[in-house]
Amino acid sequence: MGLGLALLWVIEILDLFTGGALDRLGVSPRDVSDLPNILTAPLIHFGFGHLIANTVPFFVLGVVVLLGGLRRWLISTGSSVVGSGLLAWLISPPGSVTAGASGLIFGWLVYLLARGIFSKDARQILLSLVIFALWGGVLWGLLPGVPGVSWQAHLGGALGGLAAAWWLDSTSERRKRLSVQSWRRM
Repeated sequence: MGLGLALLWVIEILDLFTGGALDRLGVSPRDVSDLPNILTAPLIHFGFGHLIANTVPFFVLGVVVLLGGLRRWLISTGSSVVGSGLLAWLISPPGSVTAGASGLIFGWLVYLLARGIFSKDARQILLSLVIFALWGGVLWGLLPGVPGVSWQAHLGGALGGLAAAWWLDSTSERRKRLSVQSWRRM
């Protein structure tokens, strides 16, 4: 996560030296040519204030998700990035550009909260409660209200995180059932 965070800072420094030229790698709504930018938008920030606001939650939530394993981190990250970018692309106001890691951060947050609920594992539920106590207040960012903040990307990331938690739990439950059934046949 340290390398990922360093990458975000290096990109923002490069953006500063290019006069904000990298900002065009954000998502413009309903512009088909911008669909690939769904993958670059989380790496781009609109200035150091924007990046600073995302730095601590990016690192902390990313580390907590990564502690669950690289596969879970990759799936929850991919699902959150795609969900965030697609929803911003579909419903953001015309003429806007969406960028920043906050959609991914919302995805990781909701993934961690939902993982506890779906798994029914006491440790995961406890982790969900701790995460909610520390970061739950940011969930207000899923609602429209703050000008210049993409609630669309936040909501899309959160839906991506929810989908990842459901999918990862359902596949692990299926694997358990299949292995028990296979064992019984022997």
